[in-house]
Amino acid sequence: MARRVFVVGGHTTPFIGKKHPDFIWKRHPDFGKRTNPSLEDYIRVSVQGALEATGTPGEAVEKAWVGNFVGELFSNQGHLGAAVVGADPGLMYKPVMRVEGACASGGLAFASAVESIQAGTDITLVVGVEVQTTKSAREGGDILARASHYARQREIDDFTFPALFGRRTKHYREAFGVSEEDIGRAAVKAYANANKNPLAHMRAVTMDFETARAAGDRNPNFLSNEEFAPYIKMSDCSQVSDGGSAMIVVSEEGLAKLGKTESDAIEVLTVAHATGNLWEDGDLTRLGTTHTAAQRAYAAAGLAPSDVGVAEVHDCFTVTEVMMTEALGFADFGKGGELLKEGRTEITGDIPVNTGGGLVGFGHPVGATGVKQVLEIYRQMKGQCGDYQIAEPPSVGMTANMGGDDKTVVVGLYRNL
Repeated sequence: MARRVFVVGGHTTPFIGKKHPDFIWKRHPDFGKRTNPSLEDYIRVSVQGALEATGTPGEAVEKAWVGNFVGELFSNQGHLGAAVVGADPGLMYKPVMRVEGACASGGLAFASAVESIQAGTDITLVVGVEVQTTKSAREGGDILARASHYARQREIDDFTFPALFGRRTKHYREAFGVSEEDIGRAAVKAYANANKNPLAHMRAVTMDFETARAAGDRNPNFLSNEEFAPYIKMSDCSQVSDGGSAMIVVSEEGLAKLGKTESDAIEVLTVAHATGNLWEDGDLTRLGTTHTAAQRAYAAAGLAPSDVGVAEVHDCFTVTEVMMTEALGFADFGKGGELLKEGRTEITGDIPVNTGGGLVGFGHPVGATGVKQVLEIYRQMKGQCGDYQIAEPPSVGMTANMGGDDKTVVVGLYRNL
């Protein structure tokens, strides 16, 4: 890049929803006494947390972006650029805007900041936020279906995206001879990592291999679509979560303005953004948009998959993690399940993936995920992950944030300094 770019830290709220001990619902002992945080709460807490964690006065921020998918439908609130300004008095009259790209909204907010730094900005704020627990599962499924080609794909099932990825699972398994239990290992790893992560949605829920390997009473198939129902279980799905994440992204001059050194930061080597065609389906056995973005990122940074020491990938479903590891070049196409079986993507493996639990375990507040991913790489590189810390802080990290069914993808590569 023409100008160097750095992440100097930030703040991620707990990701919560059903099965999280702090989530208020009718069986919670505090039901009727208090409520779950609102969209406004998550913006305020994540922004203030990021400013405090990095020692950044709000007045020092030159520009900001907020990634959010459907605030209007889950929270009856749009115009979230102005909502970010309300999080800190120092942000008053700063240029702030919302960006949207379905589940890649946070990644696009981050990419926008990087591009702005290339154009001359020095200190930026990136925010991601989503609240999704305000609606029933079926209402939420309809809202989230707007990330698909709604007119063509909505009727595939009441739960559009589980059905779309059940379809991918079916095609993938048939093409490569992959078993259900091969993919089920991704859920076991996700929950085990989340159990070590105090911010994770599923930190208090365990998942064993016997449960994850096949459908059963504890882990049912739930789709009404008869063709794809056998290919998706509850354990295969990311969590419907609420949460926020925010970070400070700066130039080399911005580091100096904040009194930081390179050792306080990680360097953003490149960010690649690729977009597919919403109106058509591609090869269901590969994540072609992700693969394209990854190849651009490797070429721009002069790196190869073997250089990556930790990765945060978009596991909206368990099959997506498997296919992501292939699209990013960690395994040949059809061989991602072998990485799981061999333990190579564990925290102790040679290519740890989703060390905090990923979307399946950590949770998936849609607009926050792409920001949280970058902060997780930062925290791993700076040795801040506690019980799920990699033994040796990695020198190169990678993120892959995906919107829709492999339609909008943001891939980043990072160096520890």
